[in-house]
Amino acid sequence: MIEVAGLGKTVDNGGEPLTILQDISFSVMAGETVAIVGASGSGKSTLLGLLAGLDSPTAGDVRLDDVSLTALDEDQRANLRGRLLGFVFQSFQLLPSLNALENVMLPLELAGFSRSTAAAAEWLERVGLAHRLKHYPKHLSGGEQQRVALARAFAPNPQLVLADEPTGNLDAATGQQVIDLMFDLNAKQGTTLLLVTHDEAIAARCGRVLRIQSGRLAG
Repeated sequence: MIEVAGLGKTVDNGGEPLTILQDISFSVMAGETVAIVGASGSGKSTLLGLLAGLDSPTAGDVRLDDVSLTALDEDQRANLRGRLLGFVFQSFQLLPSLNALENVMLPLELAGFSRSTAAAAEWLERVGLAHRLKHYPKHLSGGEQQRVALARAFAPNPQLVLADEPTGNLDAATGQQVIDLMFDLNAKQGTTLLLVTHDEAIAARCGRVLRIQSGRLAG
């Protein structure tokens, strides 16, 4: 599902080059659950952005479902994301002008689902929010917003879900509920899951752990 070869990212830091990632290589098979862990500033989120094609590397290549991201233009990468990927962000990233139902409907409509309203409602019921369909993000708690985000990520039946610190803005109890739900949905859907986290307990629930130290894979 994912093949990363010699991936590197360097940015300009006030006229001086700053290397964020260097010589990252690994692969993830379909159906695997993989955690990426590391200290703050180690390059975890940058790596996730490169894997999603949201940013471009300065070295190396990423292949998703055997398609090279570096060979695609921005529109083609967006189409690939729409076909393959679901996202769960630390800050939820729900559209404030859309209610819960509409936030989940959006990727379904973009993917051409004919029953987007019914499918979105079914997914919100699965995450325990059948009573919140018409509520806007500002009227939902953090845990509820992340449940909407989970429904949005899994509803289009993606082959791969990328999660960036999904409990980072939640208290411990709510975070545990969200993580339990995410792993349950992932197991039932048979999705490949790549999870960025600083929480070792969450990482331990994945089948494999990749550790980043100072922009390199450790071990």
